[in-house]
Amino acid sequence: MVGGGAAGENAADRAVKGGLTAAIVEKSLLGGACSYWACEPSKALLRPGTALHAARRVPGAREAVAGSLDVPAVLAHRDEASSHWDDAGQVSWAQDAGIALVRGTARLTGAKRLWVTDDDGNHFTLTARHAVVLATGSVPSLPKIPGLHTVPVWTTADATSTQEVPESLAVIGGGVAGAELAQAFARLGSRVTVLARGSFLSAFPEDARSLVADGLRADGVEILEGVSPELAEETDDGAVRLTLPGGRTLEAARVLVSTGRRPALDGLGLPAFGIEPHALRVAETGRVQGLSWLYAVGDCSGGPKLTHQGKYQARITGDAIVAAARGELEAAPAPWSRHARTADVLAVPHVVFTDPELATVGLTEEDAWEAGIRVRAVELPISVAGAWQHAEDYEGWAQFLVDEDARTLVGACFAGPDVAELLHAATIAIVGEVPLERLWHATPSFPTLSEVWLRFLEAYGL
Repeated sequence: MVGGGAAGENAADRAVKGGLTAAIVEKSLLGGACSYWACEPSKALLRPGTALHAARRVPGAREAVAGSLDVPAVLAHRDEASSHWDDAGQVSWAQDAGIALVRGTARLTGAKRLWVTDDDGNHFTLTARHAVVLATGSVPSLPKIPGLHTVPVWTTADATSTQEVPESLAVIGGGVAGAELAQAFARLGSRVTVLARGSFLSAFPEDARSLVADGLRADGVEILEGVSPELAEETDDGAVRLTLPGGRTLEAARVLVSTGRRPALDGLGLPAFGIEPHALRVAETGRVQGLSWLYAVGDCSGGPKLTHQGKYQARITGDAIVAAARGELEAAPAPWSRHARTADVLAVPHVVFTDPELATVGLTEEDAWEAGIRVRAVELPISVAGAWQHAEDYEGWAQFLVDEDARTLVGACFAGPDVAELLHAATIAIVGEVPLERLWHATPSFPTLSEVWLRFLEAYGL
C-alpha cells in the first residue's frame, strides 16, 4: 500500500485477513488526513457550537444556558480528537493487525515493484507478490488568483490544526469544507466572509443550500456569491487584502483557501506505465485499467473524496486482491456483488456538518434523467411532531427521488438540524432497491424526525 490513510489501512487489513501479507509505505502520520487534519478535527470544532445552539432552541434548556463557547476548551477538544497529531495508537493497531509499516515515500519502477526512500534516507526495492495499491489521498487545488501564492494563506489542514482563532477570516470557496469551517470559526468568534465563485454549496438543491446559508448568516457569516478575488496582497501588519470585482477590497487576518482537491498522484512514476496522473481509470474492483497488478482506492482513485467511501472501496479492493490471488476472480464482478464498488456510482452518502446539516445520498435529479431513469421528485418540509419536539423553531426540507418504473428510491436529500441521522435509512432503501410498497410498512417511530418518511410516502400517493 502506498499511503497509510483510512483507505490504505482498510485495504491492507482486508488483505491480511484474507491470508496475504501487506506493507504500508507512509511518509506522514499513519491514519491520514481524516484523522488529523480533516474529518475528525473539523467536526470537533463544529460540534460544541452546534450543541450550544441546540440547547438554546429548546424551552427550559435555553434558560439554563449562559455565556458563549469556551474557545480554549474547544481547541483542546479538537486536539484530543486529533490524537494530538501523534499516530502511536494507529501504529500499534497496524502492528497488532500484522501490517508492516515503512516510513517514507515510494515510486513505481516496475510491475509490482516500488523504489522506497525511508525517513533515514535509505533506498531499497520493495516487491509485491500480488498487487500494489495506491492510497495516496488528495491535495488542495489552489485557484489561479494573482498574488495568492505570495501571501500567507491557510489550507483546510491549517484551519483544522490552528491554535488561534483569528479576528477575521476570509474563506475562498463556497463548497463543503469552506461552509463548515466558516461556521466553526464564526461561532468561535471570528468575523467571517465567504467568497463563492458560483453559488454557495452549488452541488446541492437550492432549497437545501438556502437553509444552510441562512444558518451561517444567522451566525454573522457574510456570503458573497459569484465573487472571486482578482488580487491578493499582504498588508504591512501581516493580514491579507483581497481585491474583489468592482474595486471592493476585503482585509482579513487569515485567508482560508478551500477550492477543492485533486488526486495526489504526482511523483509515483505513473507516466512510465502509460498512465497520466490526471487520467487514472479504475475498474469496479479498484484495479487500474491497463495493469493487472495495480489498484487505487480513496481520494486518489478519482471517485468520491469521502473517508467512508474510501473505506468502502478499500474493503472491496482488498477482498478482490485476495480473491484474484486465489484464482477466484477472473471475470468482471456483477453490480452490488462482493467485489464491485457499485455504491460509488449509485449510493454515495454525504453530509455537510453545518448547523443546519445537509445530507444527501444517491443520484441527483439531473443525474437520474441523464442515466435514462424516469424520475419523480417529491419535495416537502420536515414539519412533523418529531421536529417540533426537537426545537420550537425547527425548519427543515427533504427531497426524495423515485424511479417511476421500478418504484424504488434512487436519491434523497435532507436539510435541517440533525438530519444526518436520517441518511442511513435512505442509503439502505437505495442499496436494497426497496419497493415503495414495501417501504410503506417501515413505520417511523413517533415523535421523531423520521416521520418525514411517512409524509413522503403519503405525498407520493401511497
